[in-house]
Amino acid sequence: MAASPALGSGRGRIRARVAAAGCALAVCTALVAPAAAEDDAAAGKPTVVLIHGAFADGSSWNGVIQRLERRGYPVIAPANPLRGLTTDSAYIASVLDSVKGPIVLVGHSYGGAVISVAAAGNSRVKSLVYVSAQMLDKGESGQSLAARYPSELATAIKAVPYRAGGGVRGTDLYLKRDKLHRVFAADLPASTAKLLAATQRPASTAAFSEKAKVAAWRQIPSWFLVARQDKTINPRQERFEAKRAHAHTVEINSSHVAMIAHPQAVTDLIVKAATATGSARPSPAANPSDSRARADSRARAESRPADTAAAWVTAGAAALLLGGGAVLVGRRRRRRPR
Repeated sequence: MAASPALGSGRGRIRARVAAAGCALAVCTALVAPAAAEDDAAAGKPTVVLIHGAFADGSSWNGVIQRLERRGYPVIAPANPLRGLTTDSAYIASVLDSVKGPIVLVGHSYGGAVISVAAAGNSRVKSLVYVSAQMLDKGESGQSLAARYPSELATAIKAVPYRAGGGVRGTDLYLKRDKLHRVFAADLPASTAKLLAATQRPASTAAFSEKAKVAAWRQIPSWFLVARQDKTINPRQERFEAKRAHAHTVEINSSHVAMIAHPQAVTDLIVKAATATGSARPSPAANPSDSRARADSRARAESRPADTAAAWVTAGAAALLLGGGAVLVGRRRRRRPR
């Protein structure tokens, strides 16, 4: 019986150690939980994919990318091939397939035409955002819209023949270096415009002439930024596109490259598209109707006949190509140790 106190004492020590360990575990859990919750919140955000247009590359989104990442959004800006609407949209659609979870797809200029086709049939694309962009309907091309709404782009385009492997030949379109600042990026410093001119990526004429086979904005809610001082795409065209799509629309005093000149305004619009739910989301546009036919008729009446022919050949093809851009790649959600 004398051993009983000692045995009781040992059990007491064991219980004390277990209790202490339990307290330590509770403290660790309390410290780790907020960090895990933050990871969960970040992982719950959609991936923003930014698609650039003609005469540009993914770096045109740098200011927007920095701001979105500071707000916890995973972002990618893939290269848009700029070889033709059919092949470009197929390529971007394959990039979207590599992204996990919901997507907010953003296009600048010709990049807008690309996202309208690439997003078709992809249920993970929750919102489309157009930044001074082409927003084609089924059967439309960049040429056809530019013909209705002429811009100064026709005066700034230079055509350069190219050769590729297998005897492939074609024509690329560039912006003339002495015209880029005025027509493309008037609100940027001249030094920045010179860099854009030197590093621009050309677009094939097929990017302007090929017709869209689908229009994803008829099924997916959309947002649109109209650049009031845009000389590359006529602001009247941008307003027409946004109204036709029932897009949530904002207008700012900007040149064509709003994502470079006004990255905060572009970021704010993307975040609105990423966070909108329920009644805050614009209703997707209905199928083509008589009202659309009347709108197209009015648009044709507004265009100047003398400009139309030139726009189909030069401005038309070129207007489609501009701009800004896009991006995908999501950050993978970290697993918490079990």
